[in-house]
Amino acid sequence: MKEAKDIKVMIVDDDTFILNMYKIKFTKEGFTPTLATNGQEALDIARSGFVPDVLFIDLIMPIMGGIEFLENIRKEKLFENVPILVLTNQSQVTDIDSAKNLGVKSYIVKATTIPSEIVDEVKKLFDIK
Repeated sequence: MKEAKDIKVMIVDDDTFILNMYKIKFTKEGFTPTLATNGQEALDIARSGFVPDVLFIDLIMPIMGGIEFLENIRKEKLFENVPILVLTNQSQVTDIDSAKNLGVKSYIVKATTIPSEIVDEVKKLFDIK
């Protein structure tokens, strides 16, 4: 069984308030967060060889959005065994379907979820008490 300190959490969101909030929350719980502010930055990190244990990605971001990022990592076979969770305020069925078709594990709407629930989701995923 893994411990929180062994889990690399990657969060991709253009909202620095959100990024900092999750960075603080995950760090406080013992996880190691890696942050990116758009899909292109996340893709550069992926291409550098970094592989997180779990990835949270927003859909609407400048430069490269979440769907385009997901299409790129699928095409380039990056993060193949990484659980990907969409964390966004987009709740349209077309967005959800697009993300699910690209193999995301879960689709979470930010407005209806608090940070501790996101951390709990990761703990459940890796069976951390």
